[in-house]
Amino acid sequence: MDWDRLRIFHAVADAGSLTHAGDVLHLSQSAVSRQIRSLEDELNATLFHRHARGLILTEQGELLFDATRHMAKRLDAAAARIRDSEEEVFGELRVTTTIGFGSLWLAPRLPALYEKYPNLKIDLMLEERVLDLPMREADVAIRMKEPSQADLIRKRLMNIRMRLYASPQYLEQNGVPQTLEDLRDHRLISQNATAAQVSSGALLVRQLMSYEIGSFLTVNNYFGVLQGVIHHLGIGVLPDYLTQDFPNLVRVLDTVESNDVPVFLAYPEELRQSKRIEAFREFVTEEIIAHRRKERDGNV
Repeated sequence: MDWDRLRIFHAVADAGSLTHAGDVLHLSQSAVSRQIRSLEDELNATLFHRHARGLILTEQGELLFDATRHMAKRLDAAAARIRDSEEEVFGELRVTTTIGFGSLWLAPRLPALYEKYPNLKIDLMLEERVLDLPMREADVAIRMKEPSQADLIRKRLMNIRMRLYASPQYLEQNGVPQTLEDLRDHRLISQNATAAQVSSGALLVRQLMSYEIGSFLTVNNYFGVLQGVIHHLGIGVLPDYLTQDFPNLVRVLDTVESNDVPVFLAYPEELRQSKRIEAFREFVTEEIIAHRRKERDGNV
C-alpha cells in the first residue's frame, strides 16, 4: 500500500472529517477525498461511512486504522530516539503514574528537574489505568507493582506501606484509638476496597472494614483521602511516604500497616539510549536517595 495514502487515511480517521484532516495535512478537501477513494479502490473495500455530521469507520476501516495507529506510535518512538541522539536534554517526556503518587510525591519535586533541564517538557499523566509503554501511550512509568511486559527496562525504586494517619486536631477532638475495636468511635477515610489501587492497600482496607467502624468516607484516590485527613474528618489509610512532606500527620495504631508495596520505574527497551529518559531516571533516583536519607535521619 502507498505510504502517503496511509498517512492521509490515518489523519482522516483520526479527525473524522475530510476538511479537518485537510487542515492538518495542508491539503485541499478534494485532494484528501481523491486519496481516500484511491486507497479504497486499491483495497477493494469501503473504509468510511459518509453522513452529514462527518465520517464513521467501517469494520474494514477500523482494522486499517488500528494498524496505522500502531505505525504512528512506532514512528513517534523512532523520532524520539533520533532526537535523543543529541547531547542536550529537551523535548517532550510523557510520564505516567498513579494519581496519589504523582500529585503527592512526584509533582512537588519536579522543580529540581526543571531547574537542571529548563527546556524539558513533561506531560504528566496521572491515572490508575496502566498505560501501554511498548505501544508508546507513555514514555516512562512509575508503577506500584513490577511491570509484566518482557520488553521493558525496570528499576525498583523503593517500598512503601499503607498506614493509618490523622491530624492532631482530629485526635484532640475525638481521642486516640488504642485498638482496632476503638475505630467504632471514629470515621475511617480510605479508598473503596473495590477501587483501583495497590492490592496491599485494598487488603488492608478490607481487614479494617471487618471491624465495627463508626463512620466511613471513601474517595477514589489517595489525594482525596489526604484532603479529608488534613481537614480533620477522620483517620485515613495513606502511604507512608507522605510523612516527610506532611509532617503534621500523626500515625495511629502503630502496628497496623499493609505489606510492602514495591515502586518501579519502567520504560521501553527501545528508549534505552534516550537522554530524556536518562535525565528523568537520574532525577527520580536522586530524589529517592534523599527521601531515604531523611527517613533514616528521622528514625535516629
